[in-house]
Amino acid sequence: MNDQSIVLSSLAMDLKRAALAFWRGSTGVAQKFLGESLERKKEINMKEIDPYISNVLKDINNKDAEDLLMYSILIQNYVRKNGHDSRLAP
Repeated sequence: MNDQSIVLSSLAMDLKRAALAFWRGSTGVAQKFLGESLERKKEINMKEIDPYISNVLKDINNKDAEDLLMYSILIQNYVRKNGHDSRLAP
């Protein structure tokens, strides 16, 4: 995994945690993870990623649980699709 993939994977996990916390009604925890994901988003070099994932990242803000979970899955799938997931290596 390269640094960009690690940041994207971490962002996906933070978004997933925020989504689950919102769904469970833990607004404080959800806001914490959402804040961390927004900070992590600043670490991503937008020029190194595909345009569609860049659009996904631009759309991340204080959304509902379903949207955050969808963004998390889209980012996770992007990392795996591009062969950056070390678990996919032979």
